[in-house]
Amino acid sequence: MKRLILAASLAAFAPAGAQQSVIQAPVPQISVGSVGEVKVTPDRATIQISVQTRASTAAAAATENASRQKAVIDALRALGLRTDQISTVGYNVMPEQRYEPNREPVVVGYNVTNTISVDVTDLSMVGRIIDTAISRGANMITSLNFYASNTESARREAIATAIQKARLDADAAARAAGGSIGGLLEVNIGAYFPPPRPLEYAIQVTAARAADTPIQPGDQTLSVNVNTRWSFLPGGGQ
Repeated sequence: MKRLILAASLAAFAPAGAQQSVIQAPVPQISVGSVGEVKVTPDRATIQISVQTRASTAAAAATENASRQKAVIDALRALGLRTDQISTVGYNVMPEQRYEPNREPVVVGYNVTNTISVDVTDLSMVGRIIDTAISRGANMITSLNFYASNTESARREAIATAIQKARLDADAAARAAGGSIGGLLEVNIGAYFPPPRPLEYAIQVTAARAADTPIQPGDQTLSVNVNTRWSFLPGGGQ
């Protein structure tokens, strides 16, 4: 019994360092960043169509504007567009002033601009929509954007491509350092989706055309950034 008590007492007064666990050296690692890209084809478009009118009074300019914009909307509805595909996104009344030296500005007229946004789900209709709007009184196409509505499968394909590229780069780095890569320790995925691709379209014509305006949306590139960490096995892992 005395021997057991003595052994316990000695253990209690042993140096603190002797009781601590051994700290393992950090595992050698290789960090690699990569980008995966996949082409996607737009399947939707948004068109902003404006009617701008000018008159000596704001009321006269607004009245003419309302008549012309209503004709535009009615014509677009006749093409088969639904009510939820057409929305007003801007309305502006601005005085037009004349400036002369040493005099107060004089209002000489008013400009009224009414802008609608059209959501197009059939890209073959884009040219016809533009031409129809122009023929009914629209005098500005302020923007035309194409975008892809479903990119989930393309995003996953881009992720797989990025990780494969990262593994190849990590393997090359490990061989150059005289070793090989082990398992994947960490992966961080940051997706970048391309914004709608704008197409500048200047309208100078106010008459109807014999054929639809040709529109080519083209493809977009979806990119995914990936950051990875791999274990490094010195000497080829032997």
